Amino acid sequence: MDVNMPSRHYHTMTILIIWALIFLFILKPGVAHAGAEAGAQLFLHALLPYLLPYIILTQWLLKIPGHTNGKSQWKLFFKAYILGSFGGFPVGAVTVTEMLKNSEISSKYSSLLLAICHAPGPMFIIGFIGIELFADVSSGWKLLIAIHLSNLLFFILSFLFISNHKELSLSSSLKRPIISTTPFLDALKESSTVIILVATTVIFFSALGTVLANVITSTFSVEMGISKTIALTIFEMTSGVQSATDHFSSMVIYPFLIAMIVSFNGLSIHMQVFVIAKSFRIPMSPYVLARLWSIFFVPFIFYLIY
Repeated sequence: MDVNMPSRHYHTMTILIIWALIFLFILKPGVAHAGAEAGAQLFLHALLPYLLPYIILTQWLLKIPGHTNGKSQWKLFFKAYILGSFGGFPVGAVTVTEMLKNSEISSKYSSLLLAICHAPGPMFIIGFIGIELFADVSSGWKLLIAIHLSNLLFFILSFLFISNHKELSLSSSLKRPIISTTPFLDALKESSTVIILVATTVIFFSALGTVLANVITSTFSVEMGISKTIALTIFEMTSGVQSATDHFSSMVIYPFLIAMIVSFNGLSIHMQVFVIAKSFRIPMSPYVLARLWSIFFVPFIFYLIY
């Protein structure tokens, strides 16, 4: 039996999917353009103003030399959570990998931090969703609280079920941190890389989701609002939120639908985190489990406090 056969099948399937998507974009150029344009506008108006300043400041702070010896693991948890969870996607992944590179945490530590330091920024939830979509700032605050309660609850339960706590302690064999001589310039450079990654994934998955929604609607006679919202939710969170607002804002379930879409995140955000974490070989299993946890518990907690 050829052990390489599953790998070849996967490779063949990937190529077929790529070519199928290429033909879809060729057959639906106007739809693809509209989706990409909508993604670009959402990135410029809803993501970039909230994300860029925080990423630069976070990177700048992390690159300033500091003393990690003697710091308790709880202080490092607190630092990672505050910097990573309140900056928006994918600032948590950037923060964790930067702390790993600076030898503040071990690789064992980083996988759990990657899972819990993952939340949309307060300015996005309160400003964009709360004020612009819900027209109610208190609802934005409640959704933000639900997201962080879900993350912290996952964190607490994860610790309760970890049998070997020593695996999560700081490693004494960590390499000496790389000290930046120009922290602000380095922060600008690395922030631009992250922003380009975010823009690329948002625009591509917005275009892909719009094309697939159009194909599904025309093939199966599904209502455009439903198919577009589902497709965009799977591929790109911000576009999915906007589509849900356009088609379901008058419904009672609308706030909880937004909570579910935000907790699912979309493949665009997951791809951003995967690309950032892959360069440091951070295990992704806790991240995947935390996202499945959030899909259920964020809307549930939001329902309880709404």
